[in-house]
Order: sequence, then C-alpha cells, then structure tokens
Amino acid sequence: MSVQQIADGEAGVAGVRGYLHRADDGRDGIVLTHGAGSNCNSPLLAALADALCTAGITVLRCDLPFRQLRPKGPPLGTAKQDQAGLLLVTDFLRQHVSGRIFLGGHSYGGRMASMLAAENPSAADGLLLLSYPLHPPRKPEQLRTAHFPELRTRALFVRGTHDPFASEAELASALTLIPVETKCVVLEGAGHELAGKTPKMAAEKIAQEFQSWMG
Repeated sequence: MSVQQIADGEAGVAGVRGYLHRADDGRDGIVLTHGAGSNCNSPLLAALADALCTAGITVLRCDLPFRQLRPKGPPLGTAKQDQAGLLLVTDFLRQHVSGRIFLGGHSYGGRMASMLAAENPSAADGLLLLSYPLHPPRKPEQLRTAHFPELRTRALFVRGTHDPFASEAELASALTLIPVETKCVVLEGAGHELAGKTPKMAAEKIAQEFQSWMG
C-alpha cells in the first residue's frame, strides 16, 4: 500500500486534487469525497481510505471542485460543476485500476455522487453514501430525493442513529424510490459525522460492510 498526493495538474489532468491510496494487487477502486463544510482531509475520509486500501481497494480521496475554488465555506450553486468534477476523477481513477469503479461520498459528496449516477449510470458500478443528507435538519419537507427513481446504480447507505439529516423511517421510505438494490448500514450512537472521536473504528466497520456488500 502506498499514498500519493496529487495536486491540480500534476497528474496530467487539471481538476484532480487529493490523495491516491494504491492497494497492493487491488483491481477495484473507489472515489471518496467530502461534505459541504469539509475537505478530503476529514478524519473520517482519511481513516476510511486507509481501511479500504488495507482491504485491497485502491482509493482516490479528493476535493470536489467547489473546495478547490475556495478553502472554506459551503458550495454556492456549483452542483453541476461538482458532478462534472466527480466524472473527471472517476476517469482518472480508471487509469490506475483494472476492475470496478465505485463512487463514495459523505453528505453533500454522496448526494453529488448519486445525482451523477442517476444522470450517467455508467459513471460507477456502485455507490457508498455516508450520512446522505435526505433533508436539512428540522426541515423534513425539503426532501432531496427527486433523482432517486432514476438511479440504476446499486447503493450502500451508512447512517448514524443520531443524524438530524435523516431518521431511520425517513431513509427507509426514501430508499423505496430507488428501483435497484440498496442496503442501509446503521452505526449506533453516531451523528452526521459518523466518526466522532473514533474515526478508525467507524472506518473499519464501514470498510468491512462495503467489502461484503460489493461482493
């Protein structure tokens, strides 16, 4: 296993910035992206990248375009740009693995991955959606599920029992809108960030579930 830092343009592809975790003899790969208030160096993503790479999956842990444009603050109307950036990094990752490509993201990053997959089913072979932001906290009427019926990419959801962005019942109901295989893994006691003070433990659990689910 090795980790390579990639700066914009250094990899020969403008718009790719992050870390490539190369698994020994790993055929499959996954892109991991962050939430609206974070970046690819979040404790959860860093720990998860290590756990997945140890399990034999090459990981591209990267910043979304909105984060490349500004070091802090939420995305400002950049959804289409962020989805285009995800497509770019999946193409980059395909140069480094010979097997399947998965798209994973925490909160906003996961939402962008699912929206890209709904529009372009060939973008990935599966989705890993961490703390999917089903609605803003305390605003359950503002559902972010309009694209769910268009999804043709199987998806593994991971949620914490104390996540204000989606209750267990709300997420279960939303998943019935998706016409392909889905699974939800629950982390007891976890909030929206999932990791808390023990990102390594959360990451190892998620990696184990993902490895079993991907087959």
